[in-house]
Amino acid sequence: MKKKKVKNFKKIVIMLFLVLSLTGCTTILKDKDGKAVQNKTTGQNLTKNILCQPSEKETIKLYKQNKVDIDKLPKCSEMKVLSGNYEGIWTTIFVKPLAWVIIQIGELLKNYGLAIIVTTLLIRLITMPFTKKAALQSENLKKAQPELERLEKKYKDKTDQNSMLLKNQEMLGIYKKYEINPMSSCLFSMLQIPLFFAFYEAMNRLPSIFESNFIGFQLGTTPVTGLSQGNYIYILIIVLVILTSYFSFKLNSGASMSEDQAKQMKMMTNFMTIFIGIAALTLSAGIAIYWIINSSFTILQNLLVKRRKA
Repeated sequence: MKKKKVKNFKKIVIMLFLVLSLTGCTTILKDKDGKAVQNKTTGQNLTKNILCQPSEKETIKLYKQNKVDIDKLPKCSEMKVLSGNYEGIWTTIFVKPLAWVIIQIGELLKNYGLAIIVTTLLIRLITMPFTKKAALQSENLKKAQPELERLEKKYKDKTDQNSMLLKNQEMLGIYKKYEINPMSSCLFSMLQIPLFFAFYEAMNRLPSIFESNFIGFQLGTTPVTGLSQGNYIYILIIVLVILTSYFSFKLNSGASMSEDQAKQMKMMTNFMTIFIGIAALTLSAGIAIYWIINSSFTILQNLLVKRRKA
């Protein structure tokens, strides 16, 4: 039973990899010397295959200097769900529709920072049946932990086929008792990956996003660029990314683990938090806002589930 679940999980990973690798992705604009073209104001590497026209004079100039025909592109406010040429399943199903939603909300609210927040919340509300179930599974696993530990001790020195069969049967009985489906938490993890990359690509391909400002942040500017220009407010982005990531990971860990596994998970949580904190230095403020809101939603949802299960 366990092998079958692992096999199915591997199939999902392979299918996701094929979808991502065989379809269109963001292309960095390069000059005649092969160097990435950068907006000096924001420090952002410009995207070659943008979905709509930029509006800033400096950005327009950079695109025209590097022979990108932006005149054939629609204005961002006039962009359609499937504007432009077909670029593959990934872009057609994920990136362009998401970009269109962000544009529509941005036009409605007259603020693209708010558009990122609202779009993130809408996605989390739509996927809430999956995320809530994953959180419930985590809490159920914690309740089942004492029985699972006793089961491990019972069969610790028994490796024959019959003992393994009995162990699996007893484990399935515990899972049934506590209404646990180990694959349900994997489903949300698999959903998170394409959603993050779709958001990342959509925002990189929308000039309206990386040309806009929100509560003192230029949405296309990275903390590294902001800090180098003396804008120390960008430290706040790094701090919020680190804090929300840490507590999001922490609330999702600790289920169905031995003491040694818990220590390993703690180390992994710390490592991932540091890694994401370093990565946040080079993420645009727009992407960072998405990450902060998404992680904050996860934290709030898990706290509510814990309170209900207490």
